[in-house]
Amino acid sequence: MIPLEEARNWTCDACGSPLEMRQVSFDYMKGTFHVDLPACIKCGMVLITEELATGKMAEVEQILEDK
Repeated sequence: MIPLEEARNWTCDACGSPLEMRQVSFDYMKGTFHVDLPACIKCGMVLITEELATGKMAEVEQILEDK
């Protein structure tokens, strides 16, 4: 997970605005999950790191699909 201090150093590639930690929601297989992630303050684009996408999110996806 990206620390709050580091998230403030990132900018959105789409619009150039700074990122801030925000609660975002993911909908997957009839479930909604809320997670704090760095997101653009202007356009709302969310930063999902490779570590998160291939680690924790992949684990949760596999668990949900196995049910």
